[in-house]
Amino acid sequence: MQVNNDYLDGLKWPGDKSPAEKAADNSRAKLEQEDFFALLTQQLAYQDPFKPADNSQMISQMTSFSTADGINNMSVQLAGLTEVMTSNQALQASSLVGQKVLVPSDLAYWDNTEPVDGIAVVGEGAQNVRIRIEDEKGQLIRDISLEGAQKGNVPFSWDGLDNHGQPAATGRYRIKVSGLVGSQREELNALAFAKVDSVTLGSATSPTLVNLSGLGGLPLNQVLEIASRKAA
Repeated sequence: MQVNNDYLDGLKWPGDKSPAEKAADNSRAKLEQEDFFALLTQQLAYQDPFKPADNSQMISQMTSFSTADGINNMSVQLAGLTEVMTSNQALQASSLVGQKVLVPSDLAYWDNTEPVDGIAVVGEGAQNVRIRIEDEKGQLIRDISLEGAQKGNVPFSWDGLDNHGQPAATGRYRIKVSGLVGSQREELNALAFAKVDSVTLGSATSPTLVNLSGLGGLPLNQVLEIASRKAA
C-alpha cells in the first residue's frame, strides 16, 4: 500500500518537527522525554490495525526509557555530589597549611629552621636501631643510634646538625633505618614528616594535592598522619 505524503504532512502542526527531524537537528545532542513520546505516538498512529503493537513490547519500551532516564538523572545527582565532596575535601586540606604531615616516603627536607621528624617502622622489634641521614649523593651526614630494644613505630628527630656538630646545608635528605633482628642487621622502613606550604584544589578528575616544602605535591589521600600543633 502506498502512503499519501500529503496526508502525513497534515498530521503535523505548522512549524512542528517530526521526531526524525528533531534527531537530525545538530542543536540537539540526544533524544529527550518529549521525543520518546512523540515517537511512541507516531508508532501507534501508523501501526497496522490488523497487527497492533504488542502490549508487552510497548511496556518494555517504556520501561527501557524510564530506566535510561533514571540513570541520566542519577548521573547528574552523582556529579553534584562529587562537587560537594571535592569542595569539602578542599576545605579540610586548607586547614593543613603550616602543619606537618607524615608522608609515605623516606625523603625529608631540612629548611635550616625546624628539626626533621620521622618514624622508624621497627615492627615486631629490633635492637640497636640506627638512623642514617644521607644527602642526595648518598654521603652520610648524621648517624643517630636508638639504644635498647625498639618495637612498633618509633619516633625520632634530627636537629639538622652533621656528625661534627655543624648545620647541614638546606635541602633534601634520605633517611635510612636499620636494626639488629636476632643476630643480623636488617634494613627497616622510615617515614618522614613534611611541612605543608599550600594546597592545590582538585576536581572530579584530579585529586587535591598538599604541596610539601621542598618535596612537591602529594595527593591528600596519601597523608598518613597529621602532627599536632605546637603550643606557642
